Amino acid sequence: MAHSPRGWTGTRTPSAQKRVRTAERRREINQPRKSAAKTLVTKSLRVATGQAEGDPTEALAEAISALDRAAKAGAIHPNAAARRKSRLTRKVNAALGGVHVQTGKVQKATGKAAAAKAAKARVAASKAAKAKAPQTAAGKARAALTKAGRTETAKTTPATTTTAAATTKAATGKAATTKATATKATAAKTTKAATGKAATTKATATKATAAKAAVAKAPAARTAKAPAKPKKPAEPAS
Repeated sequence: MAHSPRGWTGTRTPSAQKRVRTAERRREINQPRKSAAKTLVTKSLRVATGQAEGDPTEALAEAISALDRAAKAGAIHPNAAARRKSRLTRKVNAALGGVHVQTGKVQKATGKAAAAKAAKARVAASKAAKAKAPQTAAGKARAALTKAGRTETAKTTPATTTTAAATTKAATGKAATTKATATKATAAKTTKAATGKAATTKATATKATAAKAAVAKAPAARTAKAPAKPKKPAEPAS
């Protein structure tokens, strides 16, 4: 662990430092061209909509020229420049034709809650308008068919629910029976194994006891059967 925190958090290698210098130089060259293109595009739209004074044709030509210069210098992609020129031309033509065109960013005037409330109000109003409108013969026929379908569905649903409940109950009973049978078989196997083990243990203990008794009797039998040794005669005194 370092004794003091790092003071330098930037690049360290020579190649990374060179990339930083390159990016700074490219930004100095590209940023003014991008800003000029945006400014001229907005100006051409304002002139076309009558919010600013000037010739719409000349303003459009200046904006297109600025986009071309930005694409040539590499500030924006050539496809992006073509897309922006196309959209700008269509907007200018629509504005000159009398169609309302949005010149800036769309700003939200209401919050999320107010927007949701307004949407619900619009849906309710549309439903009320449809209910008040006069209904044709075809509409009445469709409504009758829909009502009949809903009725049949309502009649069929209880029977389906009852059948599903019965099937579930039968499956549950079968599962319980199978589980009980398996439990009984397991208990029987366990009891049988325990009984066999106990019998084996008892037989082993009996054999061990008999062997011990035989070993204990063996020395006594040998002592009883062994003949007594004759005593040696006393030697005469000289």
